[in-house]
Amino acid sequence: MANLKEKLFTDFPAISTEEWMAKITADLKGADFEKKLVWKTNEGFKVNPFYRSENIEGLKTTDALPGEFPYVRGTKKDNDWYVRQDITVVDFKAANAKALDILNKGITSLGFIIAGDDVNAENIKTLLNDICPEAVELNFSTCNRKSLELVKILVDYLKSKDVNLSECYGSVNYDPFKPILKHGTDNSEWAAKAAEVVLAAESLPNFRVLNVNATKFNNAGAYIYQELGFALANGNEILSKLVEKGLDATLVAKKIKFNFGIGSNYFMEVAKFRAARWLWAEIVKAYTPNAECGCAAKIYAHAETSTYNMTTFDAHVNLLRSQTEAMSASIAGVNSLTVLPFDESFKDSDNFSERIARNQQLLLKEECHFDKITDPSAGSYYIENLTSSIAEEAWKLFLEIDENGFYAALKAGTVQNAIKASSDARFKALATRREVLLGTNQFPNFTEVAANKIKKDNACGCGCSHKDGDLLALPATRLATEFENLRLSTEKSGKTPVAFMLTIGNLAMRLARSQFSCNFLACAGYKVIDNLGFETVADGIKAAREKNADIIVICSSDDEYTTLAPEAYELVKGGKEIFVVAGAPASTDDLKAVGIENFINVKSNVLETLKGFNAKLGIN
Repeated sequence: MANLKEKLFTDFPAISTEEWMAKITADLKGADFEKKLVWKTNEGFKVNPFYRSENIEGLKTTDALPGEFPYVRGTKKDNDWYVRQDITVVDFKAANAKALDILNKGITSLGFIIAGDDVNAENIKTLLNDICPEAVELNFSTCNRKSLELVKILVDYLKSKDVNLSECYGSVNYDPFKPILKHGTDNSEWAAKAAEVVLAAESLPNFRVLNVNATKFNNAGAYIYQELGFALANGNEILSKLVEKGLDATLVAKKIKFNFGIGSNYFMEVAKFRAARWLWAEIVKAYTPNAECGCAAKIYAHAETSTYNMTTFDAHVNLLRSQTEAMSASIAGVNSLTVLPFDESFKDSDNFSERIARNQQLLLKEECHFDKITDPSAGSYYIENLTSSIAEEAWKLFLEIDENGFYAALKAGTVQNAIKASSDARFKALATRREVLLGTNQFPNFTEVAANKIKKDNACGCGCSHKDGDLLALPATRLATEFENLRLSTEKSGKTPVAFMLTIGNLAMRLARSQFSCNFLACAGYKVIDNLGFETVADGIKAAREKNADIIVICSSDDEYTTLAPEAYELVKGGKEIFVVAGAPASTDDLKAVGIENFINVKSNVLETLKGFNAKLGIN
């Protein structure tokens, strides 16, 4: 065996980084390596096209072990996680029956969303009837004003069941900063209330009652480093202020739960959760430097698939997004995970969509065995570098916010404005296709209609009336909203504009540009008619008018546009049709000089262009 190994190494000599770079430089044929192959992330750092062993030398993450400080490789020595499903409670007996049913279908963590006015001992007793609190994680979300009462009810209930309280796991979603982030209303007494909640739950050692809801940042459009950095500042503000009030740092740290969103940036999301464990451990250690047990420094991280990138059109594509998101979180080693149903963005989920969402997680466990391997991404040159880079950027942001405190930053609107700026940048990137939502701004389902399936109630679900305050709230939106509104406007107008591809000339160019144009225009819900090609421009215009085209798109090569585009425009000019040139030919200025106004190409702002076409077509 030793000889065999020696022979293998001889047959495959090591290749140096310099040799790799020489080969890449040669293949680029003079193109700039930095511009062509280096990815400039939204997180503020660059990602190289390849990494080697020397790139992880000196990284703090590579010497860590699972279950050991700083927990970058996991807070436990396995990779099992709770499979969670939330239930919005309207009828407590019916919610109990549903909970018992889904517990037999693979769910190991229940989340109950309860209206504040419904919080009382009798309802909680009904809700938890026949549910073994030692066998399932129990999570509760209600209005902040009722959280303390709910905690007390749970303590009394669990004590009355004569169970081992140390074996009862769960949470109450008391979020001190929810009023500001959701409604723009101040909560100046938050620290005193948070201290009461912690002390009330002291007899439940494994119930987390102070929640850092970073899902709000994620679903408002924050970049990954912002979600993590603001979450750390949020958690540290709670820990700091409660320690100042005399509470033990270890007790408080063990009562904090982080709820993260999961975006579709697959490897970056894996790195985010690894970095979160590491950085939070360092923060808690600063409060408990002499603690023999490091368990207080272990982050408890729940993850939930994002609503920000969900779409109403082509909604089954949401399954692809949520599946990769669930993979990122489970590979990264979260404590619990919620996969939202694919129809979350436009209706209340039904039995089918909920079953699919459950099974997405169960497949990762039962078929992929992700729960059997601890920190499978460890040692990857790429992911180790991503972890370190995200940690560095998130830490910078944390220090910046923590200088005056997270609460002060919220009151000043610093956090909200930063996230809105990121969301606006992502909207712009979507409009110009630098960010892609499959089925929305790229490769839409040409014939789909969606107005009749939208039934979502956008109320907050807590059952309380809210009045918006004077502070800045987080934006509540989805990335696809503007594109969907555009398409819904077309759908609701009662007419379906026809876009006709006048394909002519160079075969390769006309086919490529017609396919591009069809995808471009279908994003507005137009009916697109593609063609194999016409012998003359006149034949193409005639065919377009026979189809009652509202938009005529000439698709040819740049050279041929010099003569063909003006010829076609002369035949269309004065008619009702919008004339469009597909591409950005060198003769663009000359074409504009003859009166041609509309050009679509890879640099176009798709959203604004289509809004302009709708306006010309009389669609509001």
